[in-house]
Amino acid sequence: MEVRTTTDRAVTAEPAVYDLAVGGMTCAACVGRVERKLGKLDGVTATVNLATERARVLAPASTDPRSLLEAVEGAGYTARLVATGEQHRRDPDRERDLRRRLAVAAVLAMPLADLSLALSLFPELRFVGWEWVFLGLALPMVLWCGLPFHRAAWSALRHGTATMDTLVSVGTLAATGWSLWIMLRGGEAAPGFGTGWAALTRTDDALYLDVAAVVITFLLAGRYFEARAKRSAGAALRALLDWGVKDVEVLRGGNVVRLSVDSLRVGDRFTARPGEKIATDAVVEQGRSALDTSVITGESVPREVGPGDPVVGGTVNAAGHLVLVATRVGADTRLARMAQLVEQAQESKAGAQRLADRVSAVFVPLVLLLAAATMVGWLLLGPSTAAAVTAALAVLVVACPCALGLATPTAVLVGTGRGAQLGVFLKGPQALESTRRIDTVVADKTGTLTEGRMELSDVIAADGECAATMLSRAASVERASEHPIAAALVAGADPGTMLPVTEFAALAGLGAAGTVDGDEVLVGSPRMLAERGLALPAALEIERVRAEEAGATVVGVAWGDRVRGLCTVTDRIRDTAPAAVAALRGLGIETVMLTGDNQRTAAAVATVVGIDPGHVVADAMPEDKVDHVRRLQARGRSVAVVGDGINDAAALAAADLGIAVGSGTDVAIEAADVVLGRDDLLAVADAIELARRTHRTIVSNLRWAFGYNTAALPLAVAGLLSPLVAGLAMVLSSVFVVSQSLRLRGFTPASGPPRAEQQRG
Repeated sequence: MEVRTTTDRAVTAEPAVYDLAVGGMTCAACVGRVERKLGKLDGVTATVNLATERARVLAPASTDPRSLLEAVEGAGYTARLVATGEQHRRDPDRERDLRRRLAVAAVLAMPLADLSLALSLFPELRFVGWEWVFLGLALPMVLWCGLPFHRAAWSALRHGTATMDTLVSVGTLAATGWSLWIMLRGGEAAPGFGTGWAALTRTDDALYLDVAAVVITFLLAGRYFEARAKRSAGAALRALLDWGVKDVEVLRGGNVVRLSVDSLRVGDRFTARPGEKIATDAVVEQGRSALDTSVITGESVPREVGPGDPVVGGTVNAAGHLVLVATRVGADTRLARMAQLVEQAQESKAGAQRLADRVSAVFVPLVLLLAAATMVGWLLLGPSTAAAVTAALAVLVVACPCALGLATPTAVLVGTGRGAQLGVFLKGPQALESTRRIDTVVADKTGTLTEGRMELSDVIAADGECAATMLSRAASVERASEHPIAAALVAGADPGTMLPVTEFAALAGLGAAGTVDGDEVLVGSPRMLAERGLALPAALEIERVRAEEAGATVVGVAWGDRVRGLCTVTDRIRDTAPAAVAALRGLGIETVMLTGDNQRTAAAVATVVGIDPGHVVADAMPEDKVDHVRRLQARGRSVAVVGDGINDAAALAAADLGIAVGSGTDVAIEAADVVLGRDDLLAVADAIELARRTHRTIVSNLRWAFGYNTAALPLAVAGLLSPLVAGLAMVLSSVFVVSQSLRLRGFTPASGPPRAEQQRG
């Protein structure tokens, strides 16, 4: 059995993380009970999610996982360890059992309800033994159809607790017991169903067999449709998890072998034919093609790839035949990591839901006491015993806290699943709550507002210098760097002119240096050269200003204590950048551009995309990012940072909301609260809008759930709700909460659906 842990427990003493599948939970009171049982173990904390039926447990490294299972089973539920990467598995047998019991209850309820109504409205139609016909129809419904409620209530009783099943079981069995007492004591009896809605109209000869049976039918229907709705709510995550490839053609020893994708190892060479999915994260070795990346980015515009380009597992090879080398496999792939983010988000719990769970934990015992007090009060003050039974039964049925337990997890389940379809991966309810306050987004220029694919646009040599020689030396030095500007210089140079370089040094945020043919060659920003006492000649200064005002980035090249010339590099502004900035502005959010580029180039880009010039921070070093975020926060701003590199991790962690690009480094993704599937600021607007919509749904659900119970209980105590109406109201409350959450499946950002969805439509 695989156990998911955050670290190697044999090496470190950090807490281990276990995922448990918990069976038998029906309401928020069950959630609280499981959490309390696990929390009694030394050093153990647990978060239990009703919608996903999972428990995430943090335990000391020395904890025996079997003790966790025993604790859950000791609370009256089933439990098993969930293997790493295992999908959420709904129990199909449970859903089938509910459907079967509901079908039987519905078949028996129809004639029972019709007969009860007819005999109530027309007493002359009552025939000898009609009570026993009622009993024959109702008893199978109460005892067999309602068996899941009674079984769960008995299990809770054996463990000294109470749940919503306790309320249902006690209420329906009490109604049935009362009816049997009326029948066995002799004398006249009357149907209880059609004698009026208020308890004051009940008489002491009323039977409640029909009421108990129909309440069971309502509650079974509610539980069955709730189970189906929860299965539907998790459909997006299951689709993401099922998207991966099952087998792959691997090249080994000159032969092509068809293997399970689980057998792939890093370094294996494998193929992808046109129309096939890429088996795992890899680098193209041979061939050229276009890839449909919509599973990760939400956009189906194909991306051209060729030798040396990285590709993501799960993307679809649209055209050519590719030979690839695996770089990540199994749970380390980008698709698996994104799915894991969604799972973790769905298993987390918002602060508001924790409050709801604490309320539910004490709610059921209080309701039992309230029902008893209601019965005593009506017996002392009411006109009849029937009135007391009716009021107490209505209290038991109407108070079931199902909606409280479903309010948050169903919204998170649907919202995060919808986000995955849009290429937006929210890490949990904390991210949802943080977005309410975001009023400023800090974004890097390169790769976010621009495409991040820089191209060499011009080479300007100083008087008396050779442009080809200058470019050759600059590209030779930059060949050892991974910076986009370096890549542009290397791509723009003739490979045959490259020279060997020694003593290479990357100058973070400034450029690079290396020794070529005995000369120390400096390649970097004019500011860096000036700091080293190398000023630009007047002619080059004019060219520099002209290029920067046109939006280009200028790189100076120097050796021998002289600036030899300039290289200008351009990065095309993303087509979606102006729309993204406008979308953020429409959400009440200001965009701040933070870049290491010079002020003129930054201002030119800002003008095109629509960013206020006062919100442009240029010439920023990597270490300046955190300081700028903190300055904004000190001014009362709530800041979101978009980043993709190791240098961004500190700023992402310092921000109120960290947003990482999914193609970025593991460090950046780990530090962020939201991960984007595409390098596009428009996805930031989509993420914030989705998070806000999901949070509003959670708040609406909780308000409804609390409001429903607050309003319904006094009516039940006062005898103004019949048990039948109470049961229907309780079911409708849960259905309302779940259906509210399911509306998030249709969420479309204000900027419009991703192109992938437009094409599918």
